Amino acid sequence: MTLPVLTNDQKLGMYRKMLLCRHFEDRVNSLFLQGRMPGTIHQAQGQEGCAVGVCEALQQGDMLTSTHRPHEHAVARGIPVKFLMAELFAKSTGCCRGKGGSMHMGDADRGMLPAIAIVGGGIPLATGYALSFKYLKRPNIAACFFGDGAVNEGIFHETVNMAAIWDLPVLFVCENNKYGASTLIDSVMKVKTVGARASAYGIPGQTVDGNDVFAVYQATYEAGERARSGQGPTLLELETYRFAGHSRSDPGHYRSKEEVAEWKAKDPIARFETRYLAEGLLTSDLIASYRSSVEQELNEAVEFAESSPSPMPEECLADVYAE
Repeated sequence: MTLPVLTNDQKLGMYRKMLLCRHFEDRVNSLFLQGRMPGTIHQAQGQEGCAVGVCEALQQGDMLTSTHRPHEHAVARGIPVKFLMAELFAKSTGCCRGKGGSMHMGDADRGMLPAIAIVGGGIPLATGYALSFKYLKRPNIAACFFGDGAVNEGIFHETVNMAAIWDLPVLFVCENNKYGASTLIDSVMKVKTVGARASAYGIPGQTVDGNDVFAVYQATYEAGERARSGQGPTLLELETYRFAGHSRSDPGHYRSKEEVAEWKAKDPIARFETRYLAEGLLTSDLIASYRSSVEQELNEAVEFAESSPSPMPEECLADVYAE
């Protein structure tokens, strides 16, 4: 399989998406601490390489499912940040009309099913999409993000096994940030890697440096092409780290300062900048320009969100379905 050669414009586009993911999370954190934003948040600063690398390899018509930590997935999938910001402000212009909030954002029309906060909940839904793609003979694939905390859930094992025996076009993407809430993965799993579990289902498994956006892109693209050609699913483990706590109420005292500092030294954005400043693709002025444009985009998103109307009380029963 020949991997497409990324152009400089594509590389810079991936860099800007990572910046937009990071700055979006930072802005949301600031708004939340100011009391301007309702609800709660689960953030993913440090995991930008995973979100952007995977989404860059997906095509129009593919479907993505997410987790209770979906902001960066939504940004990377291309949902306009003004609609994401409006959703976080519970406004009717939000991507889910203000009814989903932080843990349920998405837009199926743009290739991302609104996120599912139940641990492992997106895994069977992505597999259902993959089954429909195969049944309808569509050339698309589904991909599902889940954390390391989901790989001991029964739904993970049952669904991966089903996808394997039916050769479904689905990618199982584990963002292994080392902790399921406050529980270290090494304390709940004997095998050394999540990727090794693929052998139990007879499918390929791969452990990837999740903080290298190009390594993630390559692994996802190759697994995607395998799935599109009828060869079934792949389990991808992306090793990464969340700089923040599990949620805004988590100070993260279960992690040592040394551990956090070690992973911050592997920051996917800083790694990109170091590499491409050395190679001449980036300059200090270009970095400043990108950061400025991202901040301006977020300023406009916040203004849009805060000036948008709240849903009307009578809308509470709209978009509600029952069998």
